[in-house]
Amino acid sequence: MNKVKKVLIIDDEEKLRTLLARIISLEGFEVLQAPDAKSGLKHLGQSDIDVVLCDVKLPDASGVALSKTIKERFPAIEIILLTAYGNIPDGVQAIKNGAFDYITKGDDNNRIIPLLYKAIEKADRSKSLLELAKNAGSKPSFDRIIGRSNAILQAVALAKKVAQADTAVLLTGETGTGKEVFAQAIHQESSRRQQHFVAINCAAFSKDLLESEMFGHKSGAFTGALKDQKGLFEEADHGTIFLDEIGEMALELQAKLLRVIESGEFIKVGETKPTKVNVRIIAATNRDLKEEIIQGHFREDLFYRISVFQIELPALRERTTDIELLALHFIQHFACKMNKPVKAIQPDCLKALMQHTWNGNIRELKNVIERAMVLSGEDSLSVADLPVALQVNATAQTGKQLSAFSLQSVEKLHILKILNHTQGNKAEAARLLEIGIATLYRKIEEYKIQ
Repeated sequence: MNKVKKVLIIDDEEKLRTLLARIISLEGFEVLQAPDAKSGLKHLGQSDIDVVLCDVKLPDASGVALSKTIKERFPAIEIILLTAYGNIPDGVQAIKNGAFDYITKGDDNNRIIPLLYKAIEKADRSKSLLELAKNAGSKPSFDRIIGRSNAILQAVALAKKVAQADTAVLLTGETGTGKEVFAQAIHQESSRRQQHFVAINCAAFSKDLLESEMFGHKSGAFTGALKDQKGLFEEADHGTIFLDEIGEMALELQAKLLRVIESGEFIKVGETKPTKVNVRIIAATNRDLKEEIIQGHFREDLFYRISVFQIELPALRERTTDIELLALHFIQHFACKMNKPVKAIQPDCLKALMQHTWNGNIRELKNVIERAMVLSGEDSLSVADLPVALQVNATAQTGKQLSAFSLQSVEKLHILKILNHTQGNKAEAARLLEIGIATLYRKIEEYKIQ
């Protein structure tokens, strides 16, 4: 059962308050009233208010200033300011202070109810996002890792064992398997949890920039170095540093990293004296580092230093039983973010997800669900909401059985394949199919192809 929405009217004009309360209550909202800012804030502290209608001029405060106070204390509440005169500077400042909108009394009465519904929608979204963030932050760290398959449970068990050991960890596996989530979980379960967790992608910087990012620099060390800059190792002192894609690190930097591991010291760019740190290193790579050693691209001594405890994260295709759990998790996340009613996956849609190879792993699944959520207009995801490539796979599985009997299934599968080939370009697909563009659109609608 949906909770009745609550609206608070703050205005010192009793007749206007009563009139507004009557109009708003007829829409099914619960209405509270306050004659001034003090009593209004008291109501806000005692009741779960969704929207505030507030006069700009109150006996004990400015409504514009009060809107800022309300947003600071109750960020999910939306505020609509009422003014006797259309004062543009007041309106601009009100919006800056976080107000949803402002309207002129009398002139804009017909706008109040539509505006109120829009403010309620935004308040609902804000509350959902705040609740989601609160729940995510309160969960034990390893609870963020979703899955019940043996492959993922074994990886989690190893990570839990090494978390307290303060040992260097190397996370291996394909791109998108969740290596940073594992690294964060290990840090949160370690004795260093109260200190910083700092992450850096070694593939995202050139050698010189990566050195400066990792170790920092002195003012004047290079063009553009206008002041001393702390490096990420210094930021992570007594905490954990996560070196993602460590296999991309240049050999020269590998030697400097080895020194940090062995001595706890490094020298900033442009500096002469060493800086000491106490940092736990968690590294990750999607490369075969032993093969990289043979090729002369990775130092063997560094490999043995960072791989004291190695955990291989399984690819998503190796844990297909987790796809439904992950998909439902992402649906819940994007439903809150997009304010959509989607809560489930239709069986044929789930089957298509289960049959996909997921070369991009969890990251690819998340992107597919986000796209599907944008397209979906129902309370559950269907095959039609999926990208063309996944629709092709789904149709192929059923089409093999139906092709001898159903011309439509063969035609739909062929259109899907052509659209996949043209990456969704319908004009090019119509040309290859040797049919008119209008005919293609008609068949797309008939077969419910997205």
